[in-house]
This record gives sequence, C-alpha cells and structure tokens, in this order.
Amino acid sequence: MHPVLVKIGSLNIYSYGALVAIGFLAAIRVAAREIDRMGFDREAFYDMAFWLVVAAIAGARLFHVVVYWPYYAANPSEIYRLWNGGLVFYGGLLAAVAACIVFLRRRGLPFLPVADAAALGIPLGLAFGRIGCALAGCCYGKPTTVPWGIVFTDPASLAPLHVPLHPTQLYESLGGLAIYGVLAATRERFVTPGMRFWTMLILYGIARSFFEIFRDDPRGFVGPFSESQVVSAVLILYAIVSIALVRGRRTAGPGSPAAP
Repeated sequence: MHPVLVKIGSLNIYSYGALVAIGFLAAIRVAAREIDRMGFDREAFYDMAFWLVVAAIAGARLFHVVVYWPYYAANPSEIYRLWNGGLVFYGGLLAAVAACIVFLRRRGLPFLPVADAAALGIPLGLAFGRIGCALAGCCYGKPTTVPWGIVFTDPASLAPLHVPLHPTQLYESLGGLAIYGVLAATRERFVTPGMRFWTMLILYGIARSFFEIFRDDPRGFVGPFSESQVVSAVLILYAIVSIALVRGRRTAGPGSPAAP
C-alpha cells in the first residue's frame, strides 16, 4: 500500500490524513443535504460541523491513546503524530455526539433530528476513512490464507510486511457503504425522530463486532472481547432500548408519560 499519497520536496501528504479528510467532507455534505431536506437550518449545521470535526478527531485520538497507553507513555511525542494512524471511530463518535448536544442546547435546537441527518453521512465518511487505513496499513487484520488477503511491502506501512492479512480496513469500508445504502434507500421510512440514528448504531455495531474477529487487535478488554466490541454492545443496547421506549410510548397513546 501507499502510506504517503504525494511527496512534494520535503512535504509529505499522507494517504491516511487525506482520506479521513475526504470522509469528513463527504459526511458533512450528505448530512447537510439531509438537514436541508428535513427543513432545518443548513447554515447552523455547517457552523456546528466545524466543532464536531474537532471533537471527533480529539476524541478518536484520545480513545486510541488510552487503549495503548503503555506505548504512548514510553513515546509521548507519538501522541501528536496523527498521520501514522490511530483514530478510533467510537472515540470520535462519542466525542462528536457530546459536542453536538452542547452546541444544539445553546442554540435551542433538537438533537434527534440532527442525529438522524448525521446518521446518513457517518457510514459514508467511515467508508472513505477506512480506505485511508488500508493505504497506511493501520487497523490491519490477522494473517490469512484467503485469496483476497493483502500483503504490505512498503517499509512505511504500519502493518506487518510480506504476510497475507485479512483486509479488515476494506471489510469495514464496504460495510460502511452498505449501511449508507440501506439508510439512504429507506430514508422515507424513518419518520420518528431518532429512529435512523439508532438504526445506524445497531447496524454498525453488529458489523463492527463481526469485523473485529478478523482484526489483529489486542483482546481481553472484557473477557475475550476487544474494546470496540464492548462499546458496540453498549451502543446496540442503548439503541434497542431507545427504540423500544419510543414504540411503547407511541402504543400507549399521547397521554402516556414521556420516555426519558
């Protein structure tokens, strides 16, 4: 693969950073169009998007540093080298959601409709970002004998060299595209605020938990499970409970107590 996308003199443009940036732009563009379609203020969303990107990058890096703290404690200068990979999607998602809630409360805007719009862009942005992971060699898979295994040969790659590995980055990229396709094709069916956001969490959580089986990441965060599988389980549970509460309230009628 090609960790360095373009080299201009002493300036390196890294594949990982370029594809992550494209992913953010794609996610924001799709979500902004959805915001406009839903009748909300697109300009307010663009104002918020800047802070969401900052929060997402900070949260994604912080999550990665915490998980691999022994390495970064011994190599503190590596904490800021984002071009070497090391952005955890769930850390970025949780930080972006927190920033979104704070921003919208200050503007007096509802969270769930904005989350629904963002849910359409998030998996598409992730699909681009994982291509960057493949080019950089981060988030690599376990050794494999499957015919579609990929072999990294560039010394600058973050993956083990000259060994066929599961292309877990591409698995997740295709998974993101599939989730985007499903949500886009069924957008008219998501009428209740929050339903598309919760559906996205469930679909991605299931897909991520499955893809983790093929990744060569440390296990044992909780029992035999990785930290991403644990977070997936928590978010899936949150989404299922939220959907059940909304449906229960709708079935009980307008006089029933509001769901928390």
